[in-house]
Formats: sequence, structure tokens, C-alpha cells
Amino acid sequence: MLHLPPLIQDLAIILMAAGFVTILFRKIGQPVVLGYIIAGFLVSSHVWFLPTVSDLPNIQVWAEIGVIFLLFALGLEFSFKKLIRVGAASSITAVVEVCGMVILGFLSGEFFGWSTIDSLFLGGILAISSTTIIIRTLGESGMKGRGFVDFVFGILIIEDMVAVLLLVLLSTVAVTNQFNGEELIFSTLKLLFFVILCFVSGIFILPTLLKYIRKILTEEMLLVVSLALCFLLVILSTRAGFSPALGAFIMGTILAETSEVKKIEHLILPVKDLFAAIFFVSVGMLINPKILIEYGWQIFLLTLLTVFGKFFTILIGALIARRSLRHSIQAGLSLAQIGEFSFIIAALGINLKVTSNFLYPIAVGVSVITTFITPYLIRNIDPIFVWIEKCLPLIKRDTIKKKVHHSNTILEEKEKWKNNIFSSLSFIILNVVIILAIFYSLYWTYSYFNEYISLAITLFISAPFFWALLLRKAFPLSKSKKDRITFVCVESMRIIIVCALFCYLALQYSLRPLMITMALIVTFILLFLCSPFLKIIYSKFEKHFIRNFFEKESSTQAPTFGPWDAHITYLDIPAESEVAGKTLHELKIRETFGASIALIERGHLFITAPGRDEKLFPNDRVAVIGDDEMIGKLTHFLKSTKVFTPNTKVENYALHKILVTDKMSFAFKTIRKSGIREKTDGLVVGIERHGERILNPDSMLKILPDDLIWIVGDSSKIETMD
Repeated sequence: MLHLPPLIQDLAIILMAAGFVTILFRKIGQPVVLGYIIAGFLVSSHVWFLPTVSDLPNIQVWAEIGVIFLLFALGLEFSFKKLIRVGAASSITAVVEVCGMVILGFLSGEFFGWSTIDSLFLGGILAISSTTIIIRTLGESGMKGRGFVDFVFGILIIEDMVAVLLLVLLSTVAVTNQFNGEELIFSTLKLLFFVILCFVSGIFILPTLLKYIRKILTEEMLLVVSLALCFLLVILSTRAGFSPALGAFIMGTILAETSEVKKIEHLILPVKDLFAAIFFVSVGMLINPKILIEYGWQIFLLTLLTVFGKFFTILIGALIARRSLRHSIQAGLSLAQIGEFSFIIAALGINLKVTSNFLYPIAVGVSVITTFITPYLIRNIDPIFVWIEKCLPLIKRDTIKKKVHHSNTILEEKEKWKNNIFSSLSFIILNVVIILAIFYSLYWTYSYFNEYISLAITLFISAPFFWALLLRKAFPLSKSKKDRITFVCVESMRIIIVCALFCYLALQYSLRPLMITMALIVTFILLFLCSPFLKIIYSKFEKHFIRNFFEKESSTQAPTFGPWDAHITYLDIPAESEVAGKTLHELKIRETFGASIALIERGHLFITAPGRDEKLFPNDRVAVIGDDEMIGKLTHFLKSTKVFTPNTKVENYALHKILVTDKMSFAFKTIRKSGIREKTDGLVVGIERHGERILNPDSMLKILPDDLIWIVGDSSKIETMD
């Protein structure tokens, strides 16, 4: 008898359970994620009367792959340009939220009488929201085009990065019982270095590579290449000491800047859905009813703390970051849960043997309950916002006043100054990261050559980037005192950073202070002498990078309009839409909904600023400008289908043959006057007459007795036709 591996049996059980609940929850109109979690509980060992999963460790491995695919898909939708745009607000909000929840969690643990380490780990568990659950829920609820979603994704990304630092901090405190600030700072810098290096390398190489192989690139090749790149960065991320999910996300953001991103999204979707289902089922398998009952009141209080604590900390952080009240409330409601990183933090305490055994089940219990709550919070975001807005009129008024009191000129000047600072700092950081990457890549030469030759090789290769930091010309934005001071500070910073970076590299090769000074002077002289040549090299590198970076502006961008609560969303016109074939003048979109159509994308044709006589056709893609409410109503209108009452079901529509007799009502009549079309909702497609076959006969041809006619139509009506 053939033996079936336990893993295959377990997958069969999981997928059958997931398939059943998918159908059931779709039927009753509930989020599928909740169904997956229930399915996981049903196939766990706690439900004895149903088939159970036996090889749990292997299922957990498949679930980890699911997290990788989910984060990879998120990266494809959320490019680095988006992260840069919402980065400041998202960073401030995420830091306020994480710090607030760590403090609340720690105080809760102390209130329960737990140990200090248990309380500290509880704070970490409650601090990080579930990226996978939020991505899936927002997708199912149809809110991915809303203005607050980019802000939420930005918070999630910053949270995941902060979670890595939390793991380092908790590990250090658990082992040494003291806070190691140096290690935390080092881990932060290491994380930033890794992310920036992967981004720069990927943008410099991958768009060019995909462009080079585009002519021979099939869908199969594109899928395999994309997944290979994803898992390559997953391995590198793990080797660098970070989570696999971080590597998957970074690779997704890199590929999001290529022209093939839409194809990759389409190809990766079924794979992502499969493994995501396994992940959520595996979460449900962790539910232990006994633990939930034993620690029921703690789980209940921590659930309330998670939902309300995250809502208020995110609300406060978002308002500090000057996001609108609407977006602040929407983000707070969306992120009110914990998930996969909470499990990792709880498991860390168990592995280090510093936390109590009950902490992990409690984390699972809170995660499951908040996961159940999240879809309902997201679905009711607008009604909840309206209710809160009525309760907080003063905040609303104060926020509006702050925005109104600033003139447009002042806002524009402030925005230019911020952009200048950001550009200057980005320029410095990118070049420093590239120089350090070159150094660490070539450090192995130290074992083959003496320190002078090895340092010379490193400086020779990194010379264009040293030149850019030291000698590339820059000018103040204006003659104002503020801009001139900023310019002097930035230029001074560049010189200090070059000197500090050079000294750091030289010290790694154990050079003496005198030799470092001499080498620095020689390097500066050579940079000045070779300046024209280095300028050409750096310009080519910079142009190539910028060309790849802007090769494809992500179609899911939704930029905001300063103080206005408006953004751009892309919508597809379904083939059966009521609006198909109508002009913009007939639809009166701006007059009815207050929104505007700025662009129509029709295959490879782009119609910018379409006129009133421009028509919308099936499968057009339109760029719509408006706020959430306007776009929501317009989306419903554009996707509304034509109302018709078909006379027959498609399943009953078939091909039939009929032998004509002289007693039939349509004998001796032309096809047009026979009434066959009206009686059968059908069409005469062929006639056999005396051995001759007439395909698609003319409508004026007469039907004669003994003809064999072929009709496509409603089977039930054809059978009763006389």
C-alpha cells in the first residue's frame, strides 16, 4: 500500500476547511480572514470529532512562507516613493504608538502582578499591529483606494522596522537585566544601512535587467525570476539578522519601480492567496480554549487595552504629525489589533526562558479576538468617524483654524525648505551607504595585501562618491537668511562627514594617526585634480539610477493636496457598466459627485485632461481626483451594471437541429419572417437541403419542408416550437 506523507494529508485538511469557510463566509457576507481562523481552530487538536492536523511544525513553515508572500505583495503595491511621501507622518505616528503601547502594556503587567520581564514583553507584544491581517482586510473591504490607506501602510512598515529594534532591546534586557543603548543604536544604524543598500542596489540593477530580457520574458519566466529575487533578499535579510518578511517587502518595493510590476502582481496573486490562507488557518490552530478560559479576564482587559490604546495612541501621533482628523481616526481604527510580530516577541521570551508559559497563549488569544474585531471596525470606519467628529467638534475646529491661518505662500516656502533639507540629507546618506558597502565588500582584500594597498583599492573604487560628498556644487534656494544658514550647515556637514568617514575606513586598516592625516591630505588633493573625470563617472551613475527610479510611476499613488482631504485613485470601467459608451458631458461626474476625471488610460493610449465629449469605454482605467466620500460614491456609480432581464439562462442556450415539415408555422417563409428569433430567443445558423449545407444563411432565404435547420437558442423554447 502506498504511504501518503503526513504533510500532504495536513494540507488536504487545511485547504478543505479553508475552502468550505471561504464559500460559507462569502455567502453570509463576512470577512474570509475570520473564516480561516475558525477553520484553523476546527482542524486543531482541540476539536476531537473532526480530522486534525498532525504535522504542525511543517505547517508553521508553510505559514511563514505565506507571510513572505503577503509582505512581498504589499511591497509591490507600496513603493519607496510612497514611503518617502508619507514617511515623516508615518514615522512620528508609529513611534508615538509603539512607545505608548509598550508603556501601557508594561503597566498592565504590573497591575496583574506579573514579573518585570513578563510585563516588559507584554508591552512589546501589544505594540506591533498585524501587517498581514490589515492588508487582507483592507483588500476584502475594498478600501485600498482610500486616502488613509497609504498612511496606514507607512505606519505598518515603520512598525515592522521598530519591531526589529524591540527584539534586540528585549533580548538584551532579558539576558543582561540592563538596557544596552549602544547595541540599540548600532542595530538601528545597521537596519537603515541594510534597507538603503538593498534599495539602491536593486533600483540600479533590476529595472535595467528586466528591460534587457523583456523580449524573451514569458509569464512563467517573470514569475520564477520575481520569486527568486524575493527569496534571495529573504535569505540576505535573515543572514543580516533581520526578519525574512523585511527582505520580502524590500524586494517588492524595488520591483514596484519597474515597468513589469502589474504583470508581477497578477502572477503572484494566486500564490499569495494560497499561502495566506495557510497562514491564517495556522493562527486559528493556536487557539487553546483552556488557556482562554483560565486567563479569560486578563485577555478581555488586554483586548480592550489593545483596541482603545492603539486607537488613541495612533490618533495622538497622527495629529502631532499634522494628519487630518479623518485620516487619524481611520488609521487608529484600522490598526487596533496585534498579530505575527507579537507571536515572534512572545516566542522570543519562551526561547530565552525568561517569561512565563502563559504569556504566549494570552498573546494568541488577544490576537485572535482583535483579528475578529478588526474587519468590523474597518467596515464601519465612516460611521464611527462621523460619530467621533460630533463628539470632538473643538479638535476639528482647531485643526481647520491651524490650516487656514497659514497663507499659501508661507506653506509653499516651508515645503520648498523641507524638500531641500530632505534632498540634501538623502544625498549624503545614499553616498555614505554606498561607500560603506564598497568598503565591506572589499575588506577581504586586507588578508591578501597590506593595509595600504587594500585601503587604496577601496578609495579608488569609491572615489566618485567621495567626490560627490565633498566637491559637488550646491546653491542656496534663495538669499533669505534661513536658506543661507541652512546651506552653510549642510555644506559643513558634508565636509565633516567625509573626514569622519575617511578616518573610520583608515582605522579599520589599523593605520596610525599620522598616516591617516597624510592619506587624507593626499586623497583630497587627488579628488581636486581628478574632479572632471570623477564628475563624469558620478553623473553617469546618478542618471542611470534616476532613470530606473522613475521608469514607472506607481499607478496606485494617491498624493494628497496639502490641507485638502483629497487624493488620486485609479478605477477600472467594467465591461457591463452603465457608463460605458457615454460621454463625460452625459455623465456629469463633476456636477453630481464633485470629483474629476484627470486621465483616461485605454491600453497604451493615455488621454490627459479629457474633454466633455470624451467617451468612457469598457476596460478603461480612469484617474479620479476627490476625497474619500466623493470617490466612494463615484466608484459605486462607475461599477454599477446595466439593468436587464434576460429571457433565458446561459446554461439553457444550446445548438439544436429541427427537421421542417409542411405543417410547421414557419414552412415556406423566409428566415426573417419565420418568427424563429422571437419565439426561441435564437438564431438560424445553418440549413441542410438535399445534401447541400448552407452556413449562416441569408435572412431572405425561404425555409422549405424536409429542410434540416440548425438553431442556437433557448432549449426549452425550441423543444416546444411547432
